[in-house]
Amino acid sequence: MKQMMSVAAKALSVVSLCALAACSTTSPDVIKPGDAQRLSQVADGVVLNVRPVVVEGSQSGIGGGTGAVIGGIAGAGGTSNPRGSAMAGVAGAVVGAVVGNAVERFGTREDAVEILLQLSTGERRAIVQAEGNETFKPGDAVILVTTGGKTRVMLAPKVKAPR
Repeated sequence: MKQMMSVAAKALSVVSLCALAACSTTSPDVIKPGDAQRLSQVADGVVLNVRPVVVEGSQSGIGGGTGAVIGGIAGAGGTSNPRGSAMAGVAGAVVGAVVGNAVERFGTREDAVEILLQLSTGERRAIVQAEGNETFKPGDAVILVTTGGKTRVMLAPKVKAPR
């Protein structure tokens, strides 16, 4: 029975941690349902510089809470002695919370780019966005698309010259 609980706790922890890792994205290639079919503002610009950055992962408490519950169950189920079981449960909960928090933080961390832009108005702007399918380099013509207060950068489409 205890072995089944241990296996179930481990399986639940793996599923929970995988779910946490997939919770969030800031990718410019992923559009939220609420932003679909909305008219966006568009501005033209040119890339001045691009540098890699990391968007720190979230610490919502879900990872720590899930880890504490799983660690507490796993720790308490490790012995038949009631006093030892309680102590092991507390220790398991603490260790599980620390591990769960770290997994959430690193699982939601994203590689991103900071793009320095010169707008057609002459203004300069910088934006950080997750790495997407497009690669930016200095001199690239880009379009800034703003929807619902959030802006993403995309390469400007190539326009054929009229004949």
